[in-house]
Amino acid sequence: MLRRLLPMLVALVLGLAGLGWGLGYLHRIFANEREDARLSLDSRREALEQYARASLTQSLHDKLETAKPALEAAVADPLAPATGLYLRERGTQVLPRLALHDTGDVSPARERYARLRAGTEVAEDLDDPWAERLARTRAVELALTRGDRRASTVALMALLQHRSQYVLASTRDVPGLLVVLESLAERGDPVPQLMQALVRDGLADGKGGRLDGLQRLLLSRRSRFTPADFQFLMERVAALSTKVGAPVDDFASRARELTASPLPLPALLPGPALVRAGWYLEPRGGNQVRGVAVDATELLASLTREMRERGLLDAEGSVRLLGDAPVLSLEALPLAVATPEWARAETALERRYRLKTGMVVLCAGLALGIAALAFLAQHRKYRFLELKSDFVATVSHELRTPLASIRLLAETLEWRLAEGTDARDYPARIVREADGLGFLVENLLSFNRIDKGRWVPRLEPVRLDEIVSLLRRDLESWSKVPVELEAEAGELTLRADAQLLRLLLSNLARNACAYNTRDPVRLRVETLTGGRVRFSDNGVGIPPADWERVFGEFVRLPGQGREVAGSGLGLALCRRIMRLHSGTLHVVASSPEGTTFELSFPPNATP
Repeated sequence: MLRRLLPMLVALVLGLAGLGWGLGYLHRIFANEREDARLSLDSRREALEQYARASLTQSLHDKLETAKPALEAAVADPLAPATGLYLRERGTQVLPRLALHDTGDVSPARERYARLRAGTEVAEDLDDPWAERLARTRAVELALTRGDRRASTVALMALLQHRSQYVLASTRDVPGLLVVLESLAERGDPVPQLMQALVRDGLADGKGGRLDGLQRLLLSRRSRFTPADFQFLMERVAALSTKVGAPVDDFASRARELTASPLPLPALLPGPALVRAGWYLEPRGGNQVRGVAVDATELLASLTREMRERGLLDAEGSVRLLGDAPVLSLEALPLAVATPEWARAETALERRYRLKTGMVVLCAGLALGIAALAFLAQHRKYRFLELKSDFVATVSHELRTPLASIRLLAETLEWRLAEGTDARDYPARIVREADGLGFLVENLLSFNRIDKGRWVPRLEPVRLDEIVSLLRRDLESWSKVPVELEAEAGELTLRADAQLLRLLLSNLARNACAYNTRDPVRLRVETLTGGRVRFSDNGVGIPPADWERVFGEFVRLPGQGREVAGSGLGLALCRRIMRLHSGTLHVVASSPEGTTFELSFPPNATP
C-alpha cells in the first residue's frame, strides 16, 4: 500500500511546501505593512513633538525677552520689582535679591542713630572724614535750631557735597543722613521736591554721578547691616517717607521680598533649560545666567490649545512633559504629544494584522487538513480495495467450500447408492452445507440492503422466547458440535423486526460456535431491566483493544477456535440491525472464559 500512496504523498508534500512558502511570503508582506503603518504613526508623532518642542522653546525665549527690560531695571534700581526674575553673575545670585545681612551680634547702626539723635556722637580721629561729616551735620542742626532757613539750606548743601566726595561706611552714612532728614522734616520747612528726592529718587552730584535717595541707599547697602539694624532703619525710613509724601509701598515690598538663601537652581547650564520648580534659564556668556518664572502647566495647556486650533490635535489630544528630572534641557526636552486617536489607530492596526495573520494560519490549517483528508481518503480507498479483494477471496472460498462439499457428498451418495452401501447421513450433511451457504448469502444480501438503506424494518410485537426457540432449532440443524442454549427470556416482548432479530441472534450464536474450543458450546440469553438483553458464550474471548474493532466491516480476529470461517460481516451486521431498532450493541465483558454482548433496546421497544 505504501508503494501506491508514495506518489500522492510526494505530491502533497511538494504542494504543501509551495503553499507554505507562499503563505510565509504573504505573512511577511502583512508584517511589513504593519511596520510601515507603525513607522508612519511614529513619524507623525515625532513631527508633532518636534513642533511642540520648537513652539515651547520659542515661547520660553519670548517670555524671557519680554522680561528683559524689567530684569535690567531691577538690576539698576533697588526699588524696581524683581518678582519672577532671575539673574546670576559670576556664580552669585543677583535676582531675586538676597538679604545678605551682617551676621554680627551688635547693632552699630541703631546705636549710632541713637547717639546722633542725642548729639553725643564723636569721631575718634579728627582727620577722619567722619569728623567732618559730623561737623556739617551739627551745622544743619544749629541752623534748624535758629530757624534760619537759608543757613539750613546752605548747611544741607555742604553736607550733600561732602557725601558726594567721601564714601563712608554704611553704618555711619545711612544713620547720619536719616537723622538730618528727620530733623529737616520735624523742624524745618524743606522744599517737598527736595525732601522726596533725598528720601527716594536721589540727586545729581554735579559731576555726572548721582546721590541715591535714602530708600535706595538702604536697599542697595543691606548687606552692611545686621538684620536688626536693617529692620530698624527700614521702619524709620518708611515713617519718614510717609511724612514727606514720598511713595513707600514699593520700598516696603522690596524689603519684604529679600530672601535669606539663593534659589536651588543648577549652577552650571550647558544651554537653555526648563526647571520644573517653575523657572526658564538661559546662560549668557560664561558668567551670567538669566531667567524668568514660568508656569509649565499653563504653557503646555496654551500649546495644546494652539495645536488644536491649527488642527494638529483632536479634542482629546494633549502635550505633556515626560519623566521627573528637575532640570530639562531644551535641546532634548522630553515632550510627548498624546492623543487617544493614535492609540485607537495602533489598536486597529494590530487588530488588522492579527486578522490577516489568523487568515494565513487558517489557510495553512485548511491546507493541512485538506491534505490530511486527501491522504486519508486515498488511504481508505486503497484499504477498501484491499478489503474488497480480501472479501472477494474470502467469499469465493466460503462459497467454494460448501459447494465442493455438496458435490463431493452428492458423488459419494451416488456411488454408495450404486454400490448399495449405507448413506443415510449424507442427505443431512448436504442440507447442513447448503444451509451454511444460504446463511452466508443471506448475510451478504442483508448487509447490502441495510447498508444502502433499502431495508425498512417491520416493527411488530415479538416475544423473545419465540426467537430463542427458533435459534435453538437452527443450532440443532447446522451445528456440528453439541450446543447448550440456556434462556431466561421470560415473557419479554419487543417491538422489533422478527426476521432481523433472528438474524442477529444467529450471527452471535455462529460466532460463539466458531470461536470456541470447548465441548459442549454453552450459550446463554437473559433479559435485564430497561429493555436490555445479554448474550453470553464460553468461547475464547475478545481482547479488550478489539471490543469496538470487531464491529467493523470485514474485520476478522485471528482464529483460535475449531473453524474460523465467514465473511467478516457478522458483528457489523448485528450492530446495524440494532441501529435500525434505535438500539445499541456492545461488548460488556470478555475473557478467555467467554464473551458477553449486551443489546439495548429503546424504551418504546418494550410495550
